[in-house]
Amino acid sequence: MGVNEVIRRLASTISVSAAVAGLCSVIPGVSLAAPVSQANTTIFGPRVYVFDPSMPAADISSLANSVFTRQEANQFGEDRYALLFKPGSYGVDFKVGFYTQVAGLGQSPDDVNINGGVNVNAQWMPNANATCNFWRALENFAVTPSNGQTRIAVSQAAPLRRLHIKGELHLFDFDANWNAGWASGGFLADSVVDGQVVPASQQQWLSRNSKWSRWGNAVWNMVFVGVNNAPTGQFPEPPYTVVEKTPIIREKPYLYVTSAGQYAVFVPALQTNTQGVSWANGPTPGQSISIDQFYIARPETDSAASLNSALSQGKHLLFTPGIYRLNDSLRVNNANTIVLGIGLPTLIPTSGQPSIAVADVDGVKIGGLLLEAGTVNSPSILEVGPAGSSKDHSANPTFLYDLTVRTGGAFAGRNDVGIKINSHNVVGDQLWLWRADHGEGAAWTTNPTKNGLVVNGNNVTIYGLFNEHHNEYQTLWNGNGGRVYFYQSEIPYDVPNQGSWLSKNGTVNGYASYKVADTVTTHEAWGLGVYSFFRDAAVKSENAIEAPNVEGVKFHHLTTIWLNGTAGSEITHVINGQGGRVYANSPAEAMRQTISEYAGTGTPPTGDTQAPTVPASLKVASSTSSQITLSWTASTDNVGVAAYDVYRFGALIGSSTTTSYTDSGLSASTAYSYTVKARDAAGNASAASNTVSVTTPPGGSTGTALPRTGWTATSSPTSGEPASALLDGSLSTRWTTGAPMVNGQSLTVDMQSAKTFTKIVMDSTGSNSDYARGYQVFVSNDGTNWGSAIATGTGTGPVITVTFTARSARYIKVVQTGTNSSWWSMREFNVYN
Repeated sequence: MGVNEVIRRLASTISVSAAVAGLCSVIPGVSLAAPVSQANTTIFGPRVYVFDPSMPAADISSLANSVFTRQEANQFGEDRYALLFKPGSYGVDFKVGFYTQVAGLGQSPDDVNINGGVNVNAQWMPNANATCNFWRALENFAVTPSNGQTRIAVSQAAPLRRLHIKGELHLFDFDANWNAGWASGGFLADSVVDGQVVPASQQQWLSRNSKWSRWGNAVWNMVFVGVNNAPTGQFPEPPYTVVEKTPIIREKPYLYVTSAGQYAVFVPALQTNTQGVSWANGPTPGQSISIDQFYIARPETDSAASLNSALSQGKHLLFTPGIYRLNDSLRVNNANTIVLGIGLPTLIPTSGQPSIAVADVDGVKIGGLLLEAGTVNSPSILEVGPAGSSKDHSANPTFLYDLTVRTGGAFAGRNDVGIKINSHNVVGDQLWLWRADHGEGAAWTTNPTKNGLVVNGNNVTIYGLFNEHHNEYQTLWNGNGGRVYFYQSEIPYDVPNQGSWLSKNGTVNGYASYKVADTVTTHEAWGLGVYSFFRDAAVKSENAIEAPNVEGVKFHHLTTIWLNGTAGSEITHVINGQGGRVYANSPAEAMRQTISEYAGTGTPPTGDTQAPTVPASLKVASSTSSQITLSWTASTDNVGVAAYDVYRFGALIGSSTTTSYTDSGLSASTAYSYTVKARDAAGNASAASNTVSVTTPPGGSTGTALPRTGWTATSSPTSGEPASALLDGSLSTRWTTGAPMVNGQSLTVDMQSAKTFTKIVMDSTGSNSDYARGYQVFVSNDGTNWGSAIATGTGTGPVITVTFTARSARYIKVVQTGTNSSWWSMREFNVYN
């Protein structure tokens, strides 16, 4: 029988009698054998199969392997499944493919025992390559493998939780010639392995609160937090990072069947400074919540409105497998709300909003979801706490478990940030923020996303942060007291050229993968690996990691790897100008560089005596009777330019971290003279730039903004944030190209009739890095014949004012002429007479 026929027959068995039998079968100890055809007739819908020990083992194996056949290579398909086992023993053997969760329904892992095998192989890829074995989950059961080995050959987004492996655990697969295939995982938590763990070719892995008889080996980055019997060795050979205890954790909530035969969700207790599994001395401590306190979401019937209605009534959410397209954010406003997915349900925003927005409240728990970026750009996909959140949640933190944020792969999605954490004390446990490097829409400008993770809250802790391929900083950490245990990051493959990938206002090659903001005073991270494969161009990243050089900043066990790439590409340093470059597969030091410990000192790095180059082309960008705006060409530096110092008549008047500066409070009809110097973090200063002199104009009117009633605007290219936003009088909306700046992008405003004007103002306030790097202004009376540009210039900040002799025209067109990885965006466009 084919897989489609198996699925069809199972789905067709739903009837009143079958539904009643399915509900009755949740009670442990029922003696009557239940047919496997009833497995998907429960309250959780047709994509959730709930197995009972009375069901024929051969039928369970056949059904589970039919799901695997359908899902083995279904990397970007829409099918989702959960295979759930009630307490008891099962003589079954099956494999687990994409978008499949296998879980026991006991309160403890040993309540469900699989006698046979539950395995994940990688035979669908050449050479048993498991580096694309994503999106599956194994949780809360014991397995006694018939051959003594359980094989879980996985990479990111394939968590293993609450498992008891009564044998060995192998984290890779063999090809036909018994060569170990590549694997790039992975995550194990709250689990026991009676035998040894054999990583073999597995490149990196995080194990938290687990135990085994022996850990076999390491390749690049193996991290152990709160485990029993951690391996010994001195980094970097072997590359082990061991943290004795887990500082704070609440294990992930899970669905189970109570002793009374009812479905419930168990919420483990908050624990601190732990080692080993939570169920070592009996059931995991915590709280049971009845299933009737949950709204059970179904993809075929539910919408954002129905889900928000349930949340507003105080319900928790339990998502069943499927695809949920949401035209509004799910607003989690109540403390202690649980949002839990089974079978990897996928949430897609359709209106350019976050899929989930959490208030600044205690104790929210979100887990088991794939959050997919939609085709309309979202500012973030998950927002934890609104901007400016300030409450202390240390006694009852919000937890994020087993979340993927995916941009592209299934289709061309787009977003600014994957997860934005504004609240304090949030804890993450296995997060993957992935801008697709393959699949549908995987290209530099078609699935753009600036950052995977932005942390603004204080005292945020993450175990297992996987963050890859975003256009700018993968991780941007702005809050104090942050802690990360295990970091894995591939920087983007598809950077088209170096000019498209420069940070710090075009002064530094590339973007660090892991960026701790200059204002942060305390931060600590353990076991970080940053990898490069610059596939499309010979580009360089100056540092894999950037952080302030202050005493409260510490990093332990850092690694950079050159996976492959265009000749001439490289990661130049590991952290803050320290560590050698990686640039080739051989010799060994060209491929791998490590730093065992980095601690900020508050003093400049030893040996940095090289000053930045001189700022060039200092000029007056604009002037009024009371202020002068200067602009210049960026300097370069071996480590990075920290700031520019601006001098008026030889006296220091201020500094700027950008290539522009506005000197205000000046007198009308007065002459002024300026120079600029660049300096780096070590205090090395360049020579002075050229001198520019200017006389402020006489005082007087600066013009009146023309009324914009009826005006329209269009752009090329277009995005989900339309040009009409430029004319709505609100700085909370914006227009954007939705793509990095390149020469030829344009914006056209139709004023509906000819007007006389002398100035335009392009206001990007709120998207301060997205101003036009260069521009030409054209006017026309018919929208077809434009003639020569009436003004040209270079943007130097979020507000660009362009003045010219009086013109009379109906249409204004601005052509963006610069190149930058930021999107060109604008909040308001005004015209003055």
